Amino acid sequence: MAARLPSWAWVTGLTAGATAAVVALAIQANQAPQPTAAVARPGASASATPHATVSPKAPAAPALPDASGEGRRIVYSVAGKRVWLVDATGKPVRTFTVWPGTVDPQPGRYSVTLRTQSLKGSDGVEIEHVMYFTKVSGVNVAFSNALDGSSPPPANGQKRGGIRLHKEDGAALWSFGDQGTKVAVVN
Repeated sequence: MAARLPSWAWVTGLTAGATAAVVALAIQANQAPQPTAAVARPGASASATPHATVSPKAPAAPALPDASGEGRRIVYSVAGKRVWLVDATGKPVRTFTVWPGTVDPQPGRYSVTLRTQSLKGSDGVEIEHVMYFTKVSGVNVAFSNALDGSSPPPANGQKRGGIRLHKEDGAALWSFGDQGTKVAVVN
């Protein structure tokens, strides 16, 4: 009399076989040419080339200003309303636009003199990541960002030295610059 296999043995055998087949197909698929999605330009007709792709180029960030110093530093362009974070090799690692205050620092070399985690700005807005680096006519000049991420309101004729940043840029600047970090101000 022939012995019958229990049902669990059949199920285990079928599962093992199916798993081996799926693995073999996955390996085969991974080695095959990968499809490329075609992207059409708005208003353009379909391309005759089946695998044509269009990659939009991100606008190039403005170059680090000449004569902005050497080594690890923060560079602030008054006219460009832009900041660059520059590593020890002189390479910009991040750049971003800012909202300057009504009092501009003179071009020159400074350093971060004081860092304050958060406070209420002279315009009444709660700010964070405050990094002071100079004083102009009795007005402190500092980088900061609003806690809520907003841009500063118009100054209404008041003297303000706050250089406001977008929230994520404020966090990056705070991580980058300690007390004593060099700040180069250029036109």
